[in-house]
Amino acid sequence: QVQLVESGGGLVQAGGSLRLSCAASGGTFRRYTMGWFRRTPGKDWFVAGIDWSGGTTSYASSVKGRFTISRDDAKNTVYLQMNSLEPEDTAVYYCAADRRYTHAVLMDVSEYDYWGQGTQVTVSS
Repeated sequence: QVQLVESGGGLVQAGGSLRLSCAASGGTFRRYTMGWFRRTPGKDWFVAGIDWSGGTTSYASSVKGRFTISRDDAKNTVYLQMNSLEPEDTAVYYCAADRRYTHAVLMDVSEYDYWGQGTQVTVSS
C-alpha cells in the first residue's frame, strides 16, 4: 500500500519561501508521476506535476516562475520549492501519485491514485 507523507508547511510572510516535501513508501515511486495540489474551500487545484523521469513538468499559471517541482528517486521524495509567496497561496497542500508510468502530467484530481494527508501553508500579508 502506497503512503505519502507531506511536510514543510507553515506560516510565512508574503514574499517568503517554503519547501514542501512528500515522502513515499510502499510502492514503486520511480514509476509514478507526482503532483502537488492545493485545497481551498470547495475545490482542489492543480499546482505542479512531474513525470516519472523528471523530464516533464507542468505548472499552474498562477505559480509558474515562482514554484519549482523536483524529485529525488533515491529518497522516494518529491519537493515543491515555493518562492515569492503570496497570501493567495494560502491553502492545504497535498501531494498525489499517478501510477500509470507515462510522461503525461495530468491536472485532474481524478487521475491520481494515492494522496497524502496534506500540509497547511499560510502566507500572511
